[in-house]
Amino acid sequence: MSPCPGRFRSDMISRNEFNQTVIDEFRASGGKVGGQFEGAPLLLLHTTGARTGQARIHPLVYQADGDDVVVFASKAGADTHPDWFRNLMAHPRTSIEIGGDTVEIEARVTGGDERERLWTKQKQLMPGFAEYEQKTSRTIPVVVLQKVG
Repeated sequence: MSPCPGRFRSDMISRNEFNQTVIDEFRASGGKVGGQFEGAPLLLLHTTGARTGQARIHPLVYQADGDDVVVFASKAGADTHPDWFRNLMAHPRTSIEIGGDTVEIEARVTGGDERERLWTKQKQLMPGFAEYEQKTSRTIPVVVLQKVG
């Protein structure tokens, strides 16, 4: 099975505990993790809560696109956008941890041909994303994280 964000054993640990375990492993190993994410490109997205103003960190699968990275607000096919997406839209200038580096970025939502190209590629790379698309009636946002500076 392809590693897919959003899948965890809810009967064993909470999403926050799961995410913290992934974050800790990511940081301890210079950006590599095992388990369901083994071999998948993973980054840590830093956001500021849209309502709370609190700092948050979200482990996300990404796709490289030239000098940019692309993330997908799939929420495993749920009918609502993930919290990180709302936070990122409220505060699009932030940072990511990728490998052992921290990079300042600015986020923008794609549309049209650009979205279609990136989304199609992601579904080919990780077929679980096609399953997410089938589960929801919403258009899953495709977000480019452009390096600043």
